[in-house]
Amino acid sequence: MIKSRRILGIDPGLRHTGWGVIAQQDNRLSFIAAGRINPDAGFPMALRLLALAEGLADIVRLYAPDEAAIEETFVNKNARSALLLGQARGSAMLALAQNGLTVAEYAANRIKQSVTGHGHADKIQIQAMIAILLPGSGKLAADAADALAVAITHAHHAC
Repeated sequence: MIKSRRILGIDPGLRHTGWGVIAQQDNRLSFIAAGRINPDAGFPMALRLLALAEGLADIVRLYAPDEAAIEETFVNKNARSALLLGQARGSAMLALAQNGLTVAEYAANRIKQSVTGHGHADKIQIQAMIAILLPGSGKLAADAADALAVAITHAHHAC
């Protein structure tokens, strides 16, 4: 049985990557921190991906998570958008692995189901449930709330 661990959840994005850290003590979850990494949209792609990776490395050093989890890329009607999201996701996964973390992956519907009980919940429902499940998390940007939802999903589904 899990005694204690810190989990970093990631909601990848090229404009805004949400991150959230929770603590798990047995079956109890508590909020540690959350936010967004916002690479400058005016930078070339390589520098935006670097900013994302460096931001995540800083978060890992600051909050010392034991494990990480990230949202899987969903099939998008716009192939270019899916490709860009995949690049941000790859940069995030590489940064986490370089910092010694195992990285679990969860589908968006599974994350929504885990947090709201409904696999097609919208961002407002996710934000509302995060406020209930993680007292002290306050009003969060949607990306940060989504990242905490990823961390909660990992807490519920990982061994």
